[in-house]
Amino acid sequence: MENGLSRKQLAEMCGTCVRNLSYWELGQRECDFNMLIKLANALDVTVDYLIGRTDF
Repeated sequence: MENGLSRKQLAEMCGTCVRNLSYWELGQRECDFNMLIKLANALDVTVDYLIGRTDF
């Protein structure tokens, strides 16, 4: 949301569905490394940021 993307837009950019994004956000499932890279690129952040290793 900070990047102005809806969940649907983010899911489309990454080649997944909104349901998967929800699972990952809620910690109910884990995505694979390739999806982490796609998410990081779409959100313009690092993979380390997505997994909580850095604050930026």
